[in-house]
Amino acid sequence: MLFITPLRRAVRRHFGFSRTETNGFAVLLLLLLALLAAPLLLRPALPRYHSAQDRRALNQLTAELAAQRPAARRYPPRQSRYPAVPQVALAPFDPNTLDEAGWQARGLPHFLARRLVRYREVIGGFRAKEQVRKAYGLSPEQYARLAPYLQLPETLPARSDQPYTSRYPRRDSARREWPKSRFVSKPRNLQPFDLNVADTTQLMQIRGVGRRLAARLVDYRERLGGFTSPGQAAEIYVLRDAPDLVDSLRKYTFVRAGYQPAPLNVNGGAFEELCQHPYLGKRLARVLVAYRAQHGPFREPADLRQIRIIDDETYQKLLPYLRF
Repeated sequence: MLFITPLRRAVRRHFGFSRTETNGFAVLLLLLLALLAAPLLLRPALPRYHSAQDRRALNQLTAELAAQRPAARRYPPRQSRYPAVPQVALAPFDPNTLDEAGWQARGLPHFLARRLVRYREVIGGFRAKEQVRKAYGLSPEQYARLAPYLQLPETLPARSDQPYTSRYPRRDSARREWPKSRFVSKPRNLQPFDLNVADTTQLMQIRGVGRRLAARLVDYRERLGGFTSPGQAAEIYVLRDAPDLVDSLRKYTFVRAGYQPAPLNVNGGAFEELCQHPYLGKRLARVLVAYRAQHGPFREPADLRQIRIIDDETYQKLLPYLRF
C-alpha cells in the first residue's frame, strides 16, 4: 500500500483529465461522429436504374440498321490482276505455237501458262509429250486432260538417231588458234630486279602480285623515300598476313648497295609534309614540329631521342632517312 498510493497519484497527475478537458473531449467526439454521418444523411436518394427498357431500344435500333445495310462479305473478293481469258473447247493443238493466253484458254492458270512458255523457250521447243509432263507445277490431272490433244510423239527419239554435236571446239588441228587469256602469264625463271626502280609492270611479274598490290608497293616506296631493304615491303598492311608474298619479294628483288633514300627534312619540313611519312604519321609529326619550334632545329639524330614518344624501334627505322 505504501507504493500503490504514490503510483496512483503520479498516473493521475500525468494522464488524468480534468472535468473541463473531459467535456471538451466528449464534444469533439460528437462532432467527428456528425461529420462521418453527414454524407449519408445529406446525399439525395438516387433513382434506381432499370436496364430492360434501354436494352429493348438498342435491340430495335440494331434491327433497323441491319435491315437498311445490304448484306456484305467480311472480306471483299480479291480482284485479279490478270483479265479473264475465255475458255475454248479442247481440240488437237501444237503446244509450240501457243502463247500464255492460249494455255489459259485451255484451263491452265496464268502462272502455269507463263511457266510453260518460258520452259519451251529454254529447251528450244517441245519435241515430245513427256517434256510437257515434266514441266514444273503441271499436275498429273492437268496433263491427263491435255495429253490426248497434244500433237507430239509420246517420247523423245533415241539418242543414236540424233547426230551428236559438241558445244566445244575439237582440238584436232595444231594450227587452230585459241583465244588469248586476259591474264598475263607469269615468267617461270624471273631474274631479281632493283626494288627502288621497278614499276608496276615489273612487280606484277612476281607470282601473287597483282595490279593493286603493285600499285600499293610503288605508292609506299614514294611515301617512304625509297626502300633500304626488301623486307620493308612487309610493313604494308595487306602483306602483314602474307608471308609467302614477302618471301617472294625478298627472293626476286634487291636494294642496290650504297643506295641513299630520299632524306626526311625534319628541320624545314612542315607538318603536312612530315605526316605523310609512314614512320611518323600525324601524331609524331605534330609532336616533332612542336618540339622543334620550342627547342630549335635538330643537329644530330640523337636529338630525336629527346622526344619521349619516339621509341627505339621507330628511331632505328628513321635513321637511314635523317640528314643534317
